[in-house]
Amino acid sequence: MSRTSLNQLRKMKAEHKKIAVLTAYDSSFSHVLEQAGVDIVLVGDSLGMVIQGQESTLPVTIDHMIYHTANVVRGSERLFVITDMPFMSYANIDQALHNAARLMAEGGAQMVKLEGGAELVDLITALTQRGIPVCGHLGLLPQSVHKLGGYLVQGREQSTADKILQDAISLEKAGADMLVLECVPAALAKIISEALTIPVIGIGAGADCDGQVLVLHDMLGITAGKRPRFSYDFLADSGHIPAAISRYVEAVKNGEFPTAEQQY
Repeated sequence: MSRTSLNQLRKMKAEHKKIAVLTAYDSSFSHVLEQAGVDIVLVGDSLGMVIQGQESTLPVTIDHMIYHTANVVRGSERLFVITDMPFMSYANIDQALHNAARLMAEGGAQMVKLEGGAELVDLITALTQRGIPVCGHLGLLPQSVHKLGGYLVQGREQSTADKILQDAISLEKAGADMLVLECVPAALAKIISEALTIPVIGIGAGADCDGQVLVLHDMLGITAGKRPRFSYDFLADSGHIPAAISRYVEAVKNGEFPTAEQQY
């Protein structure tokens, strides 16, 4: 069995087939996600909070990401594997190239994800020219939470919405092969998804994105503290973890998730 490829994901967008994405951080859950029909596993720096108990993603290191990525890769044969590049691991082009290469060579990632807009164009160009697939991330940027003033919806005002749209277009032109949109109004996410040829994955960005992603612990209802509005506890409906993940995949594929309650 070969892993899902970028070409397959692009074809899914072209054929209007929804892409189901979940985070995972270990081999066991990676296997469960694969059996449930998930298309992409994101090894997120969210592990800082849901695995390590940190207050944010900022303390996560590149070595942490390599370790967890390698575990996820060993647990699956088909999943497309994306790994977050953690805070300040891509502060310049040389650093980004070095750390992205480690995530792919040592961790086994097929793609790396970076947070930021047009300021990353040169960096993304450098990565993609060297054969490193890149996923962009716009809207709410968890690595910039202190700069943003908290975990707040982005793009409500016309000026910020216009900037996010232009950033998205710039990232695709620079060579990004995928984009995550987090916590933006559904109407803006729809415009961006239609404007880009690359798959757009939403989290708190409405139902019109090409796919959806949630933090695994959120959709199982086991995250400590308040669960994000854009999430949903699929385990409460099923009572069984594999069944909950299968139900999430089904809900994404059928367009049942997210509902109006999980969008802005």
